Amino acid sequence: MSEEKFSPQQKFGKMTRQQYKALSPEEKAEYKKQRKAKRQHMTGVIKRIFKEMAKYKGCYILIAIFYVLNVGANVAGTVLLSTVIDNFIIPLAEGTGTVAYSQFISMICVMAAIYLVGGMSTYGANRIGVYASSKILENLRNEMFEHMQKLPIRYFDTHTHGDIMSCYTNDTDTVREFLTNGLPTLVSSTLTIVAIFIAMMVLSPLLTATIIIMLAVMFFLVSKIGGRSSRYFMAQQMQLGKTNGFIEEHIEGQKVVKVFNHEEFEKIDFDNVNDSLQRAGRAANTYANILMPILGNLSYINFAITAVLGGVLAVFGVGGITYGTLTAFLLFSRQFSMPISQMSQQINIILMAVAGANRIFDIIDQKPEDDQGYVTLVNVTEDEKGNLTECPERTGVWAWKHFHKADGTTTLVKLNGEVQFDEVTFGYNPDKTVLKDISLWAHDGQTVALVGSTGAGKTTITNLINRFYDVPDGKIRYDGINITKIKKADLRHSMSIVLQDTHLFTDTVRENIRYGKLDATDEEVLKASKLANADYFISHLPEGYDTVLTADGSNLSQGQRQLINIARALIADPPVLILDEATSSIDMRTEKLIENGLNNLMQGRTVFVIAHRLSTVRNADVILVLEHGEIIERGNHDELIKQKGKYYQLYTGAFELE
Repeated sequence: MSEEKFSPQQKFGKMTRQQYKALSPEEKAEYKKQRKAKRQHMTGVIKRIFKEMAKYKGCYILIAIFYVLNVGANVAGTVLLSTVIDNFIIPLAEGTGTVAYSQFISMICVMAAIYLVGGMSTYGANRIGVYASSKILENLRNEMFEHMQKLPIRYFDTHTHGDIMSCYTNDTDTVREFLTNGLPTLVSSTLTIVAIFIAMMVLSPLLTATIIIMLAVMFFLVSKIGGRSSRYFMAQQMQLGKTNGFIEEHIEGQKVVKVFNHEEFEKIDFDNVNDSLQRAGRAANTYANILMPILGNLSYINFAITAVLGGVLAVFGVGGITYGTLTAFLLFSRQFSMPISQMSQQINIILMAVAGANRIFDIIDQKPEDDQGYVTLVNVTEDEKGNLTECPERTGVWAWKHFHKADGTTTLVKLNGEVQFDEVTFGYNPDKTVLKDISLWAHDGQTVALVGSTGAGKTTITNLINRFYDVPDGKIRYDGINITKIKKADLRHSMSIVLQDTHLFTDTVRENIRYGKLDATDEEVLKASKLANADYFISHLPEGYDTVLTADGSNLSQGQRQLINIARALIADPPVLILDEATSSIDMRTEKLIENGLNNLMQGRTVFVIAHRLSTVRNADVILVLEHGEIIERGNHDELIKQKGKYYQLYTGAFELE
């Protein structure tokens, strides 16, 4: 990202001093405000990560204890080494004294035991850390998935599936890397720096002064270079999500790409998306990756300076520095530089984790589907006089349990499936109206057909019936009750929908059909399959009803997949049925197979049918012809033919559906 193209409103840009000076006072204030908000937001994300970790605070307390033992063992072992050199190695080399070999062996054994404790502590910390991090990630994925079930359809219509999936894979992986490597390294390195610094001060305050100077230089570089790389990591994670969305979309549309010979065009588009990811990744990692070599070279320089200065002091006996002390101090010097370098390596891991966690929390923080309904669906029994009584067991008779806030009474309204639209106006976007003053009345047991060109608003009507979207103007009543008062789960439980696009889960045929009624028996599954005329082809599958479907039922024809989809709706046995182009993917022969089953299903139910094939709607009780979001004709087939209007033109072929 070039500096020349930066603007204060740009979220992931950078600014030179000259550019900042060129801003107006208002722009400077806005820029500072955005920078402050970004820092506060990042701090909030980190706090939420630690809040998740707090659920396993017992594990992290043990990990901290193990790290203290490990650092203490390393420092103690190095300090003992100076004693071994001064009291045993040098006297042996110079022959200036008598060495107690038993004591020498004991010291070696003590050192071995100390290092063994350190090694076992590291092993224990790693094992517990892996357990805790895996549980945290499990909780995050569960929380994301659970919350995702509560999100409105609008969210999935406005976000690519690949981008959402990236939160479950790439973004959780960045958090995993932080929990298993980044954070443990930070804690261990901090403890090591503190312990070694204390040990060096005890050994030689004079030599420690040289370390402090180099330490200040190192931390200055870490803060400057690390700060520059942080602003790009969020952009990298967002671009990664976009790339995943692009790939997922084009994998699903490969047949379309090949049919139209667009391989080269798609390659160009992918190159552009991939290039954007490359540039974001390059900007994010440039500063993070140059930090380690710089710190490594500084540590070598520091080691050389300390060795020369310490050697001179040891030779002349200045400051009480012995050869053993110098050896231990030089080891500490190398050990002191190492955790600083390790901490610098974790900067990109931390920043990527913050970026990934931010995207995860963004899903979790999305406003769930608004549902202020309080009318519920209950099982009832009905006596000869039509009186309804609520009961806990399933009776096959349902009623709306309606609590009236005005007088505090509760009434039971039998579920019949009567749907009424009263001057409904709706648009997916405020600036574009899809439905204009729609009024209709579907009596219980009626079949209502919706006919019109693509974009006329047919599917939108069905989306409003099941409250995928709520209407801003007008009212929709279900059995005389405003549907905004009915809980969405209960409303949708009272109807089945067969969509144009089928979706089958990775499971057996039996379980895919049972998805419409999870407690259905095998006999009910078989009955629904026979009604949909799906039993014949299912019985001839390799494992029959136990055949496992994968990849959205790719081993079945489109018509067979739709038959299973219809059987799934049949088994729910609802009072309201919505067929949204349910037979558009089925050939004429297969359509005849399911016609009788659908006719049986429609008896006594309110059915909304959307179809381009007008031959499939001619038996409907009411046919509504829509154009540009308005109902321009209504009536049954014979009435509309006599009117010789738009329906007549469509049916006779004088005008074709677009």
